[in-house]
Amino acid sequence: MNIADWLHRTAARSPDHPALFSGTRPCATYAGFAQQAAGLAAALQRHGVQPGDPVALYMRNQPEYLIGLFAIWWHGAVAVPVNAKLHPQEAAWIVTHSGSRLVLSDTDHAGPLAETRVGVPILTDPGAAPGDALARPAPRSQDDLAWIFYTSGTTGRPKGAMLSHGNLAAMSLAYLADVDDVQPADCMLYAAPLSHGAGLYSLVHVLRGARHCFPESGGFDGVEVLALARALERVSLFAAPTMVRRMTDAARDEAADGQGLKTVIYGGGPMYQADLARAMAQFGPRFVQIYGQGESPMTITVLDRADHGTAALPGPHIASVGRPHSTIDLRVTNDGREVPPGTPGEVELRGPTVMRGYLNDPDATARSLKDGWLSTGDIGSLDAQGYLTLTDRSKDVIISGGSNVYPREVEEILLRHPQVREASVIGVPDPEWGEIVVAVLAAGDCADLEEELDALCRDSIARFKRPKRYLRLTELPKNSYGKILKTELRRLLA
Repeated sequence: MNIADWLHRTAARSPDHPALFSGTRPCATYAGFAQQAAGLAAALQRHGVQPGDPVALYMRNQPEYLIGLFAIWWHGAVAVPVNAKLHPQEAAWIVTHSGSRLVLSDTDHAGPLAETRVGVPILTDPGAAPGDALARPAPRSQDDLAWIFYTSGTTGRPKGAMLSHGNLAAMSLAYLADVDDVQPADCMLYAAPLSHGAGLYSLVHVLRGARHCFPESGGFDGVEVLALARALERVSLFAAPTMVRRMTDAARDEAADGQGLKTVIYGGGPMYQADLARAMAQFGPRFVQIYGQGESPMTITVLDRADHGTAALPGPHIASVGRPHSTIDLRVTNDGREVPPGTPGEVELRGPTVMRGYLNDPDATARSLKDGWLSTGDIGSLDAQGYLTLTDRSKDVIISGGSNVYPREVEEILLRHPQVREASVIGVPDPEWGEIVVAVLAAGDCADLEEELDALCRDSIARFKRPKRYLRLTELPKNSYGKILKTELRRLLA
């Protein structure tokens, strides 16, 4: 099956049902959505894209993004969604590494990407492709590649998790089984990047013929989200914990109760219990937590509405990340052996949502996939009822505002400065962002060092990855092997 078959079938079943909205303005019915996707698929063909070829998406959240995504599949090609917040140089690396034949973009992103000399055509009007449409989606099998999900690795370079049509279908059906039911009257609001969880959740809403709303701001604004929920009703969204906090603050300022909100699915980083309690007190029982990775998209565990309880009486497992999705086998191991309930170890899983492997990286694939089990790199424990509590991350990833920041990538930029001898980047807890990026340096005498380092980062990496604080030491603490002790740095900063 081809995921684009879901759009084709929904358009045939409910051609006049509203599908795409820019703010509160309807942009397309399902018939129009499918026609535009089919027309763009024909345009991809004219540009030399063949079934199975990767095609990148690098644009802000807008209706054309979803049209482009389904057009890629309609033609039988492979989608490579690129986070619109990434620096053009970072986006260009993903385009090159993935072997993308073409980039679908918008005018704001196309110019800076072209300046990188990325070397492939950039199409900036994906919603209005002329010419004959491809009548039906190209035939694909469930094992055919559909989405290359770029998720940074500890080496600092992104890794492309290869997701098949079968992976995406299993993920979508798990949503219906474990997260929420979806009806045509529902509306999915895309306030988080479509290159990640928000875009993945679009699939099940296409399957069920629901509406799709793109905020006119192109991103997240708490006041805008609340206004759209009131206007459109039955609105669901995926949100990072920092977005939930901002939405709660906006609702408190407006004395609003979340009228029109159906479900808020949160994940992508730790949610402070105080913030969750405030959100539940403001909005009521509308929350579902998911724990997932790009390697098993949005589908490792789920903490559903019932598990949350109420603000006055939280559920007994509110500090956990829930139980495994219906499609997932989950275990916790030490040295490859499963441990008893309550014992911490590495979280591993297997199931139909698990990726095929990392693109062009057999070594990383072999490290992550062993005998069908995916090693998450996260440390946690399962209780006797099957609830998973995460206790640590074996990798040094920093999660700031729901986005992953990998320290070595930032450290390599900082070490380009001639006065920086040593650099270590760590995450420090922050009530607004979950964590903020802090750089600890051993450096020579340079009065404008912080400004110069900011300039280096500004030219190379996305804004959310840049250090928000700098700390200078004479020498960074090390163990007997000369390895910098990040635990000691965290203690000093605390």
